[in-house]
Amino acid sequence: MKPIERVAIVGLGLIGGSLARALAARDVRVLGYDSQPESLDAAEGEGIVQQRMGAQLDGIETADVVVIAIPVDATLSGIARMAPKLGNVRLVMDVASTKRSIVAAAEAAGLGERFVGAHPLTGSHRSGWRASRASLFDDARVFLSPTSTSTPDALQLAEAFWRGLRAGVEVLDGATHDEQMAWRSHLPHVLSTALARTLREAGIQRSALGPGGRDMTRLAGGTPSMWMSIVEDNDVALIGALEAYEHQLRLLREALINHDSRTTQEFLATGCDWFDGAPIGPLTVREP
Repeated sequence: MKPIERVAIVGLGLIGGSLARALAARDVRVLGYDSQPESLDAAEGEGIVQQRMGAQLDGIETADVVVIAIPVDATLSGIARMAPKLGNVRLVMDVASTKRSIVAAAEAAGLGERFVGAHPLTGSHRSGWRASRASLFDDARVFLSPTSTSTPDALQLAEAFWRGLRAGVEVLDGATHDEQMAWRSHLPHVLSTALARTLREAGIQRSALGPGGRDMTRLAGGTPSMWMSIVEDNDVALIGALEAYEHQLRLLREALINHDSRTTQEFLATGCDWFDGAPIGPLTVREP
């Protein structure tokens, strides 16, 4: 397989910026664009972005790989605009937290054969270029969602791209990915936010919490505009996850009202059993 020599990254926030750092450290030429000039200035000033792209994404067609690293809603609207500019780019990926609608948009834009949706299940509640770091993808789990027409070469190149960054890969179709992420990522975020809102209304500041409370509310610090587009795009699956969680809260509430110690004990014990359960199996072996 021909090596990846040039990667264009649209969006230099936490994920895109970390990609740029990791690729530059591996001597890949990085072309970069960000709507925030200060982020692009910083990336260029640090020598991470070697070729600056303007708002028209001039030069993007010279890249081997293009990575769209912007929020879900911007990705959906941007794919069609970018498609005519992509020339002979070998692989196009996004890194958003939902996949079904984005994969469909790529197919509709005529990018199906060389598009593979990607979602690195890693990150931070912090955002922006300053939060980025080259090690973000070390041992991370990255989901790949090809289109119905993605070529074997495109999928193979996507797998090699992420393994080269020390990540493991798992291939899931877009619909399955979104259903799983409703439980594995999106539900934890909105529950952390709901807890933060509850504590706020009770007059409790985060600084007053113990370590456990701070852990529980960390995700609430995520960028609201980014998460708005995620939860709206995956609303059906997330609604089902929220209903299941509400059921668990009702169980505990009713047990406490009824002084039902047996049910309360079972409630706590099953959570503990889950916590100590077997970990998820290993991913595709990554390259050194």
